[in-house]
Amino acid sequence: MTGSTHGSDLAIELRGITKQFPLVLANDNISLKVRWGSVHALVGENGAGKSTLMKILYGVQPPTKGEILVDSQLVQLHDPRDAIKLGIGMVFQHFMLVDPLTVTENVILGSEPTSGTSINYRAAKARVAELIKQFNFDIDPDAKIEDLPLGLQQRVEILKTLYRGARILILDEPTAVLTPNETLELFAFLKNQYAKSGNAVIFISHKLHEVLEISDEISVIRDGKMIGTIPTQGATPPILARMMVGRDVVLSVDKAPAQPGGAALEVRDLVVKNEANKNVVDNVSFDVRAGEIVGIAGVEGNGQSQLVEAITGLHKFHGGSIRILGQQLPHMTAKTVTEAGVAHIPEDRNERGLVLDMTTAENLILGSHDEKPFAGPLGLLDLDRIEQRAVQLAGEYDVRPRSASLPAGQYSGGNAQKIIVAREMSRNPKVLIASQPTRGVDIGAIEFIHKQIVNARDKGLAVLLVSADLGEVMNLADRIIVMFEGKIVGEVVAKSATEEQLGLMMAGVHPEGTHVSAD
Repeated sequence: MTGSTHGSDLAIELRGITKQFPLVLANDNISLKVRWGSVHALVGENGAGKSTLMKILYGVQPPTKGEILVDSQLVQLHDPRDAIKLGIGMVFQHFMLVDPLTVTENVILGSEPTSGTSINYRAAKARVAELIKQFNFDIDPDAKIEDLPLGLQQRVEILKTLYRGARILILDEPTAVLTPNETLELFAFLKNQYAKSGNAVIFISHKLHEVLEISDEISVIRDGKMIGTIPTQGATPPILARMMVGRDVVLSVDKAPAQPGGAALEVRDLVVKNEANKNVVDNVSFDVRAGEIVGIAGVEGNGQSQLVEAITGLHKFHGGSIRILGQQLPHMTAKTVTEAGVAHIPEDRNERGLVLDMTTAENLILGSHDEKPFAGPLGLLDLDRIEQRAVQLAGEYDVRPRSASLPAGQYSGGNAQKIIVAREMSRNPKVLIASQPTRGVDIGAIEFIHKQIVNARDKGLAVLLVSADLGEVMNLADRIIVMFEGKIVGEVVAKSATEEQLGLMMAGVHPEGTHVSAD
């Protein structure tokens, strides 16, 4: 697996890979070379074709045409088993682990060593322990997956590939669930151990600063085509962004100092329980003032989603209070919260933000469809007015294509998100709850949405921003609150915060150095 000799300098060579789906040309004559002993980054906008290309390399999908070479040998990949036999491993963004099983059981699942007719669990556990020690993963082989934090769960996914002898490791958005410190540990493993031992890494990410930190070469895909491969040395975020979108992109957030007013959103001692009656939001208190952006940072799964759902009336809470513009609503539902002046950009646009089969025009009036000027006294919809409103908002928010009749499910991620932003901001709210506002969105749309959030603040809205992207929180927020295991660890002023400071807090360490426990 490591320290091996190869028949070529190239671990992977893709020649003219094309993938044609019925309505989409996902990959258009893509060629790519990945060298042994290197970390090769693959970047591009959402929908550019990165994931399709890697699924082809991992045997999940066949190419329409093109050739795949592994260690300079032409190969045919009919399914992932063929890829695994050739030493290719892939860690997907969404982990494929069985929570009640142990680390060892998950690692060997599907590749169990046998002794006669039984599984040789002792030998399997010894091999897993050997890999853990070799790569300094600091994991208990007997620990259950459900008891491990997400950072260690990711290492278990990597262990699965190492156990199967992976010499080529594909990582899809590997830092999405990691704290900054866990990201540094992952990078040290990939660069200083795995690649240094002669293996190869393909690193897919939308975080350009991470790409520049970890990689040796960077390939950029745009609209299904390979734009080019450049050495990391000398590359910059603006250069990569221009290759990705075909124009200059403003990556930094330009905003004046906040001018906060009175508290528009007040959360006091809020408690939200899960189905097991455990506090997933545990006595949380904070204010968001008019004219400021308060960011909530934390690794996903630490209560942020339930907090947002409680504030927006989508999830009942079990203790504490929520006041909007000085009022505590007697019945908190999504409708009453909206009527109170709260706009909500949900974390899952497909599940919570849009009805995919409905048109642009219909999605732009959701929640207001029974009100003037869209509905008359008898509840009849004014279709002409609705269409006019859709055309107007699509123009103001740069939704492409500018169609009132196109179903929402046919838009790209960035344009679908713009529809949600347009609808929510057109209500003239006083409070904006933005949860993962740029998840799965291309760089151009990120730039646009960030401007809208800052503009909302500057118009006097109280903005609560929840994002798993620490860079996004640090760039947009005026104040940053950090959550860990349902509790607030601490609060810092954004302009003086550091990634190291926030990373420790995201791991549960108070600014004073004491560790937080949810018990």
